[in-house]
Amino acid sequence: MKTVPKLIRRFVETLIVSSVVLVVVNIVLFLFMVTRFEPNAHPYSSAENVAAALTKQEDGYRLSKEGAGILAETGAWAILIADGSGQVVWSQGPLPEGIPQTYSLAQVASLTRGYLEDCPTYPAAAEGGLLVLGFPAGSYWKHQWPSWNVELIASVPRILLTWIICNILVIFLIYLAANGKIVKSVGPLVSGIQALARGEQVHVPERGLLSEIAASVNRTSDILLSKNREIRRKDLARANWIAGVSHDIRTPLSMVMGYAAGMEKEEGLPEKFRRQAAAIRRQSQRMKNLINDLNLASKMEYNMQQVKTEPVNAVALLRRAVVDFINTDPEEKYPVEWETPDALSVCRIMGDPDLLSRAIFNLIQNCVNHNEQGCTIYAGVEEKEGNCRIRIDDDGVGATREELERLAGVPHYMVCDQNTREQRHGLGLLIVRQIARAHQGSVEIGASVHGGFSVTIVLPLGLS
Repeated sequence: MKTVPKLIRRFVETLIVSSVVLVVVNIVLFLFMVTRFEPNAHPYSSAENVAAALTKQEDGYRLSKEGAGILAETGAWAILIADGSGQVVWSQGPLPEGIPQTYSLAQVASLTRGYLEDCPTYPAAAEGGLLVLGFPAGSYWKHQWPSWNVELIASVPRILLTWIICNILVIFLIYLAANGKIVKSVGPLVSGIQALARGEQVHVPERGLLSEIAASVNRTSDILLSKNREIRRKDLARANWIAGVSHDIRTPLSMVMGYAAGMEKEEGLPEKFRRQAAAIRRQSQRMKNLINDLNLASKMEYNMQQVKTEPVNAVALLRRAVVDFINTDPEEKYPVEWETPDALSVCRIMGDPDLLSRAIFNLIQNCVNHNEQGCTIYAGVEEKEGNCRIRIDDDGVGATREELERLAGVPHYMVCDQNTREQRHGLGLLIVRQIARAHQGSVEIGASVHGGFSVTIVLPLGLS
């Protein structure tokens, strides 16, 4: 059963995609939030820019407009500690109270690393000393002991990868634990539904998270089995009824045909009565063919007709059927044109020759029934794409495009002419379809290149 593994795989794929999407979304949100604030290097660069803007004059130090602008923009202050003496020789900005005016080396080292009067300070080399740029208290946080183990830094990729793998495994285990019971319950349900499709009786254990669905599947199985038994009983009764009626009608119908044939040949009867007797005989023969078709269709539909399988030469089979038909058409109202290629003398298929002959007879008779004024019938066999194609065409009245579409789509479709005297394109084609289906073949219905109706029986090639 491939459904449950496929379901589990879909769960895992969903989990992986969700995790990746979650990580990407978090990264994007982090970057978006970080970009809203000034980067960490900004205070240091500001200190360097202010130091560059500070120049020594004869009367002291002077800060350019650019440097003053930086101080005004950031609200910072700046002092210059002279080399050697440690004295503050220049200052500008809002200096906090208590800022020393003299600094020892220890104090200089402390303020460059940390804070001065709770103000984060950033040093930069300037002309004549060290410039210290101070920002308002609480504006920046400084890590005062930025010292890292080299081995730790080198192990960061490995540590990060291990962390990611461990997180994925934990999420996967949590996911399996949360969905394991559902997956366990889905398996029997899937098997049960597949068994329902095969018409088998189903009983799914009614427990777990999906117990209500399992109970519904079990009830559905019971209902389908009950209906199938009822349908089989009705189908068998209908098939038996059709077989019985067919059997009961044959004897009186044979008598009617015999008397009608005798009256047709009786020279002492008036010509009018002889023509009427001939019409009775023809219509009785049509009725007999219809009864035989109905009985065969019923047997084929309910698999009551045994299908023999033996090697059959489709070319010889079609030729015999054509010859038999020509012998029954002394008036030559329905001449037959042979369209099988001369090079094709054998087209071997596996099938029941009696049923296949019946299908061909129905197709030829179909041409006769629809063209009372006569027509030319075209018969041919060809091999194409690994199939044997037996085709019967005519150049008669044919069928409209709408009728062809309905015939191709509805296997039990019957068309009657306006006065409903006879069926057209109905039971005979149904039997042809059933016989083709019993031989793993198909039927193609369409317009003939000769202007009339065309039916092709497509059967797989058998032994060569």
